[in-house]
Amino acid sequence: MTNQARPTLNEPVPMDPAILADPYPRYQQLRDEDPVHWNQGINSWMLTRYTDVLAALRDQNLSSAQIGAFSERLPESIAEKVQPMISLISDMMLMSDPPDHTRLRKLANKAFTPQVIDRMRSHIQTVVEELLDDVEKSGHMDVIPDLSNPLPAIVISEMLGVPAEDREQFKMWSSRLAAFLGNIRTVSETAEIAQQSVFDLSDYLRNIISQRRAEPQEDLISALVVAEEEGDAFSEAELYSMCILLMLGGHETTTNLIGNGLLALLQNPVQLEKLRADPEMIEPAVEEFLRYDSPVQSSVRIATANMEIGEKHVDKGQRVTMMLGAANRDPERFSNPNELDLSREDNRHLAFGFGAHFCLGAALARLEGQICIGAVVQRWPDL
Repeated sequence: MTNQARPTLNEPVPMDPAILADPYPRYQQLRDEDPVHWNQGINSWMLTRYTDVLAALRDQNLSSAQIGAFSERLPESIAEKVQPMISLISDMMLMSDPPDHTRLRKLANKAFTPQVIDRMRSHIQTVVEELLDDVEKSGHMDVIPDLSNPLPAIVISEMLGVPAEDREQFKMWSSRLAAFLGNIRTVSETAEIAQQSVFDLSDYLRNIISQRRAEPQEDLISALVVAEEEGDAFSEAELYSMCILLMLGGHETTTNLIGNGLLALLQNPVQLEKLRADPEMIEPAVEEFLRYDSPVQSSVRIATANMEIGEKHVDKGQRVTMMLGAANRDPERFSNPNELDLSREDNRHLAFGFGAHFCLGAALARLEGQICIGAVVQRWPDL
């Protein structure tokens, strides 16, 4: 794209379909022309350089307690109606800062251990093979609905201890909440539907949590119920918030990783052949998929003090959007960043964030991606 053909940076095009389909030329333009850019359309600073994004992820003056960004965009009448949902979301670890976040993370870590993840390995393999058997019978595959959407939904539901017959309902509730959290432009339309789903989810979880208190099982909800750190434990509201967060985080991001990874391989047949010839390459391959087309493209913080970022003055209270997808394609950090290279070394991408809010489920997402993409590549040589 030539400079003459590029849109100006001040054009309000954050939701332009062409940019959503391929945001990377836009990211490059931002890095080249204005790497710390004020976007009036989303009322936020946008950071696109790796060094700036990494520094922001570490900066304690940038707060994750950002639920106000949603409630402020709601008409007053709706904001009042959905206050119960706002309160529950505010309890989410994702929306908290130290010391609250530190406490919640310690408790969650006791439930979400490497041993728990490793125990899932053989079961994930079984689920993948069953999904691929179904695909083989039909003779064709639409990757998202046939594979990358059901797999993580099944895995995280089973880990939480949600019975198979309730899985679709549970997923529908969490999807409606995700629609509210994931698009600040439609919060007015999605808020009341999301709140009803939160009420239904809370009622459902209340029954499961009560059962697990009486009879603990080998699942995450039981582990969260009994998790304790220095005499502390989750409150009832925090338990609901944590279960909902795990369902949201454990599903959509892994769906994106598998879908984006397989698409990248199909668009890069030389790399596909390398992986097919050497199945042991799957671990570095998944890291490259995470860098090349990040499952989560951005993360938002709120400035709690006046500060400088990249020679720009950021006022207290302003939003700062860290473009993870842009940072992972920064040529100052990665050589040939727009090329898929499964043999890439020193691949310290930011797809899972960094620091205190580093993704709790990163190990599970990696494992699901490795097993699923590896199985597809080896099973169908003519993919």
